[in-house]
Amino acid sequence: MPYTLDQLNTASQAEAEKMLDGLYEHTPWIAAEALKHRPFKSLAQLKHVMAEVLARADQDAQLALIRAHPELAGKAMVAKTLTTESTNEQGKAGLTDCTPEEFARIQKLNADYNAKFGFPFILAVRGPRGTGLPRQQIIEAFARRLDNHPDFELAEALRNIHRIAEIRLADKFGAEPALGNEVWDWHEALATHSDPGFAEQGQLTVTYLTDAHRACAAQIAGDMAAAGFDEVHIDAVGNVVGRYKADPAVRHPKTLLTGSHYDTVRNGGKYDGRLGIFVPLACVQALHRTGQRLPFDVEVVGFAEEEGQRYKATFLASGALIGHFRPEWLDQADADGVTMRQAMQHAGLAIDDIPKIKRDPSKYLGFIEVHIEQGPVLNELNLPLGVVTSINGSIRYVGEFIGQASHAGTTPMDRRRDAACAAAELALYLEERAAKDGDSVATMGLLNVPAGSINVVPGRCAFSLDLRAPTDPQRDRLAADVLERLQQIATRRGITFKLEETMRASAAPSAPAWQQRWERAVATLGLPAFLMPSGAGHDAMKLHEVMPQAMLFVRGENSGISHNPLESTTADDMELAVRAMQGVLDELAAETAKP
Repeated sequence: MPYTLDQLNTASQAEAEKMLDGLYEHTPWIAAEALKHRPFKSLAQLKHVMAEVLARADQDAQLALIRAHPELAGKAMVAKTLTTESTNEQGKAGLTDCTPEEFARIQKLNADYNAKFGFPFILAVRGPRGTGLPRQQIIEAFARRLDNHPDFELAEALRNIHRIAEIRLADKFGAEPALGNEVWDWHEALATHSDPGFAEQGQLTVTYLTDAHRACAAQIAGDMAAAGFDEVHIDAVGNVVGRYKADPAVRHPKTLLTGSHYDTVRNGGKYDGRLGIFVPLACVQALHRTGQRLPFDVEVVGFAEEEGQRYKATFLASGALIGHFRPEWLDQADADGVTMRQAMQHAGLAIDDIPKIKRDPSKYLGFIEVHIEQGPVLNELNLPLGVVTSINGSIRYVGEFIGQASHAGTTPMDRRRDAACAAAELALYLEERAAKDGDSVATMGLLNVPAGSINVVPGRCAFSLDLRAPTDPQRDRLAADVLERLQQIATRRGITFKLEETMRASAAPSAPAWQQRWERAVATLGLPAFLMPSGAGHDAMKLHEVMPQAMLFVRGENSGISHNPLESTTADDMELAVRAMQGVLDELAAETAKP
């Protein structure tokens, strides 16, 4: 029989240590130290405490833990001397059934990895869903991680060990993440739809109103109907809208709005945006299954367009809900010459009805959004969830330094007017200046010497600037300092410049009351409510203009990479996101029901 948390909390130290035996390969001291922090209110809290114990250990202890693990498909597996847990894991991943070619490849990778890092390659081979990774995916991860820096790879090995312990703990306590598994499966099913040219290569790309996009909309609508939404429809811009109605006893109920986007970047990941659709879908499904109604409507929107990939109309879908759809967008043409108007007509959308989908903010309580973090912070901290304090404001520029092209061999260093060196100096200043704030970021993403030659001092250098900060005043101070330094660099080097501001977006601070609801929901799970800004833009930025909003971030695997096929999260973290949103719904219901 599986253990229970109550049994763990009330057992003697020795008995409790026995319950947790085998979580960390031949390293019982981690669990033993963590047990000193009992009682635990959840397994999530226990997992976090164990991660903190290992984080506080010295590097020798961490290396000893890593080296206690057997090589994948190594001598111990062949000799059948693996622990029961490792045998189960390598078997579920099919490593006991490698072809001779696969086995030889893994052996070579094991040798190369050990030679470079001095410890065995660690991978949670049961994967994000817990059912086992395909062997080819294991081999690809092995080869990819060989290129990592040793310090990073040490941390990555420890993160995978924590994931292995998480799965083993779930086995011991019979704690299957049922809701997270459903959310995982919805993502997998939706990812079968991809645009032509990408689908054939196994890449995920879903751009606005393509056949794949429309298939996604239909599938999301079907999932909503099956989950128990009372009303489901696709609106005039392609948003998929589901409404779960309030308790009939409530007169004139308001509505909680939530959701995210289902379009993707080209060759993107499965979770960006879509997690914010399926987490609330799971919450509504749970309410429907138990026949529970809330004192407010829940409206979940799968926003049709956020990424701006097919047409230059970023946030088209969420913008339409606040009346910011621009009619001139309809005449934009995509790369194949198809206008947005034509695409909408082909999709059967009622263009004349676009103004009608504008929401009346007075009828809404607010907007909340769950999103994969799209960054490394939560992953590095071994935290599954983070509460967003603000969506960064940003300013973008495109510019060019103009110096003098001259002979690379005959122009003395003190007589050069090198445009590329000016841009390089500015790029280094961006790093220095943004770091002073702690939470500002600055990037020179485009850098180009037009018609450059190996033996010519660059006379021109085009560049871009992307400046972001959690508040508009902080963003503006950053921009002012960067522009001042740009002028100083140009003057000192005797060159000129052109600069054009191309975009300015205001920061979207989380509404304090809504942020605190997320904080309390996370704390109820036994986890620290880690506060962090969002460096990326989200649909919540648009809704922020007319109603209070707050976001929850979910940890990403693979260093939190996003806009990339390696984007991933686990069913366990999805489960916690669903539980956190259920906590917000419960608290809001209690507040709303008060006379």
